Amino acid sequence: MTMTISLARVDSRLLHGQVATVWTKTVRPNRILVVSDDVVQDQLRKTLIVQAAPADVKANVISVDKMAKIFHDPRFDSFRVLLLTENLTDMYRLFEAGVDLRGSGVNVGNLAFSSGKTMLTDSVAADATDVQVAHKLMTQGVTVTAQTVPSDRPQDFLNLATKKGLA
Repeated sequence: MTMTISLARVDSRLLHGQVATVWTKTVRPNRILVVSDDVVQDQLRKTLIVQAAPADVKANVISVDKMAKIFHDPRFDSFRVLLLTENLTDMYRLFEAGVDLRGSGVNVGNLAFSSGKTMLTDSVAADATDVQVAHKLMTQGVTVTAQTVPSDRPQDFLNLATKKGLA
């Protein structure tokens, strides 16, 4: 047995009010794992993220490598995880390292707009790299959907990208 991933979410803002309140009530994790090699090295961001967690759910900020290690460690089998990465590339790195995302799929909730990106939804901007990574995940049996909040209808990420001329 391994830990259960209740939600694997890509959100460039990581853990913030929407995730801490709405998503945790919906997926009911007992642990929030923010996986980011950058944030692990940034004490201020780490502190702010851990403080944003709801009182009844412990949050940790860990590296991609550490997440890959603990995913298969029986000591963490009781974890029901809300897994957060800042981008699709980190989520794919986790999958390549053996973190099975086929059961949970990947929820792309928020990708900030920057130069070279195209808005797919009101809160998701993507570029060719994002589309390539989503395609790699999907060809390996991992669904990738765009969905900001639980009440939104999940939309196929690649279909959205195709409609915008990215795929």
